[in-house]
Amino acid sequence: MIKTDHLKMLCDIGEINQLFSSTKDIASIPQTIVNMVAEHMHTAVCSIYFFDEQTQELYIKANKGLQQETITQVRLKKGEGLVGKALAELRPICLKEASKSPDFKFFPNLMEELYDSFLAVPICHGLQRIGVLVIQREKKYPFSEQDTAALKVIASQLATLVSQVMLFSSLGEQSEPTDKTILKKHKFLKGKIASSGFTIGKALVQRNEPFHIHIKKYLQNSAVFSINDFEKALSVTQKQLEKLQQRIEETLADVASLIFTAHLLMLKDLTFTNKIRSLINEGLNAPQAIISVGKEYMDLFASSENRLIQEKKQDIEDLLRRILANLFRETAHVKREELKDAVIIARELYPSDILKMSSEKVNGIILISGGVTSHVSILARSLHIPTIIIDKEDLLHLPDGITILIDGELGNVYIDPSDNTVEQFEKQKILHENILKNKDLLSSPNKTLDGKKIRLLSNINLLSDVASANESFTDGIGLYRTEFPFLIRNNFPSEEEQFFIYKKLVDGMKDKPITFRTLDIGGDKLLSYYTIREQNPFLGFRSIRFSLQHKDVFTQQIRAILRAGHNADIRIMFPMISSLDEFIDARNVLDDCLSQLKTEEIPHNAKPKIGIMIEIPSIIELLEDIADYVDFFSIGTNDLIQFLLAVDRTNEKVASFYNPLRPAVLRALNKIAAIAKKHKVEVSLCGDMAHEGKYIPFLIGIGITALSVDPIFIPKIKQTIAAIKTKEAEILAKKMIKKNSLTAITELLVSFYKERT
Repeated sequence: MIKTDHLKMLCDIGEINQLFSSTKDIASIPQTIVNMVAEHMHTAVCSIYFFDEQTQELYIKANKGLQQETITQVRLKKGEGLVGKALAELRPICLKEASKSPDFKFFPNLMEELYDSFLAVPICHGLQRIGVLVIQREKKYPFSEQDTAALKVIASQLATLVSQVMLFSSLGEQSEPTDKTILKKHKFLKGKIASSGFTIGKALVQRNEPFHIHIKKYLQNSAVFSINDFEKALSVTQKQLEKLQQRIEETLADVASLIFTAHLLMLKDLTFTNKIRSLINEGLNAPQAIISVGKEYMDLFASSENRLIQEKKQDIEDLLRRILANLFRETAHVKREELKDAVIIARELYPSDILKMSSEKVNGIILISGGVTSHVSILARSLHIPTIIIDKEDLLHLPDGITILIDGELGNVYIDPSDNTVEQFEKQKILHENILKNKDLLSSPNKTLDGKKIRLLSNINLLSDVASANESFTDGIGLYRTEFPFLIRNNFPSEEEQFFIYKKLVDGMKDKPITFRTLDIGGDKLLSYYTIREQNPFLGFRSIRFSLQHKDVFTQQIRAILRAGHNADIRIMFPMISSLDEFIDARNVLDDCLSQLKTEEIPHNAKPKIGIMIEIPSIIELLEDIADYVDFFSIGTNDLIQFLLAVDRTNEKVASFYNPLRPAVLRALNKIAAIAKKHKVEVSLCGDMAHEGKYIPFLIGIGITALSVDPIFIPKIKQTIAAIKTKEAEILAKKMIKKNSLTAITELLVSFYKERT
């Protein structure tokens, strides 16, 4: 039964709700609450913790009884400490001696250990976690069940009020954070690894400020420019773009074709440049003339119904920025941002952005949004740009020029690191580079401890990957993602353009096998020149479905592959096959291309090996039937896991559900491997699961003998394989398959590794 004092407190709390609407100082309400709760509950300490959704941390918003100088240091992750646990598990935690709990989090100088009797109740508003209400007193005065019940009612009654206080407080704090507050808050961060590697460089934040804000400084500048100044700026801009284009073509000929073509064409378009010249000759200052004509073209492109033309607006923006920067170079000392050796921080980037940055020799990238399996991340890996994804919006307010250190092996980011951290980093970087350059390790056979051969194949995205693949002594190309030349261009590449790229790849790999995966677009890989509007693109018109609906595009690609593969060991793999009928339709297109090339007497590979990528669960039940038609299977774990578990792997809200160790995933993989062995069909496995060392014992245990990974992962995988005994792996795999829960499987795997350390 709640005591009278408790009931009085509830009435007083109700008065605070009324106070909220009339108060002039909203920030004082949390302190009013803790003072009142502490008085009524006869406690020495009362605290309200707010939960910061952005940082996923709890912090003390108001307190009575603790050391005020120290409470600012208190930050707890959800689940951390007794307070974090109360919020994570959404339940009260009541303890007589809190300091003896294994979950107790000690903060020096806070002095809360003097108040060991502890009661914490989460504050929630619907599904929203708002914070935690905590009271403490000496252990000789423990809290009762009535106290817990009363505090639960109070927390419930306060939920709406506190959420409103948080909202209004955040509105008052929306001014951009200062450099000092960000640096203090984010000295060390952990993110998702999109592209591994070690690097250090000066921060360069891509703030993507609106164009009208960017050009405002030019319009407000009082400097006067002549027509000759404009001509010089035009000439410098053209030389810059041509140099950039040439540099990209030399290293990335397959995907970088004509990246700056739109810019160069505009510069050579007399209609465009003459309009600017006319305005300058009429007396308008050069910056105003450039911006006026540029805006006219931008508005023209933006009003088009054609998406491709609409996107040209960005090309104009980029071009105008370059011309204006070059125009002001001598007079106002406005320099174009230097990308060389920088660590780029951006909310998001496009594939063309990554290519440009690669050509400018950036050191690393930090993205605020995106997924590690997106084509931007894959492209960064191909270009060997260490890239980390960190969901921290305020990183966009970091000052340019601050030192950023990226440990792309662990996903760690250090902001303004100490000399000692940099020194340790340099040692780790050298160690990592030595492993990558260890010829003895790389050239050694890919064998388990007891001599079982495991083929290590490379995933190729760009022609630039060929050198890395050869340097890692790869056994061949297990996956060439043919969609990248399609993603970067402004239209579908022709048969001849594709033949040129594929032939370079074949020549670069000499006599090693190469697996061409036919066009796999859709989902998160969209073509700017072909619009597909869908509510759920991952389950929509993508991959082989697109190819079979556009047989003209499909035929050109197949013909280019067959021609490039003349006198070579090539394999053609169809992605996203969901039925036997679908495979037969694709195979018929291939047979037609073979017949055409034979009739036309064009040199080609007349007997390529044919396979499918297993990504859709429906095909698993048909593998016994389809095995008679194919030469190989390739298990695409990223999509297969996504579809098996109904989890969008790019959605951070459900990321915890995306786990390869779930029983359904392990049993599906085991079934595929068993069918392949029964029908003597080659089987390989690719996707993130292939390069994660902890999964390799299981994969070897079920009979997977070929892994296809990005070349950079090969050295580590070799080391992992060399430490595994096949028999032990087989025993482990059988035990894991029998388990029916993620927890049991994880414990089994942890135990397996503990026994070997």
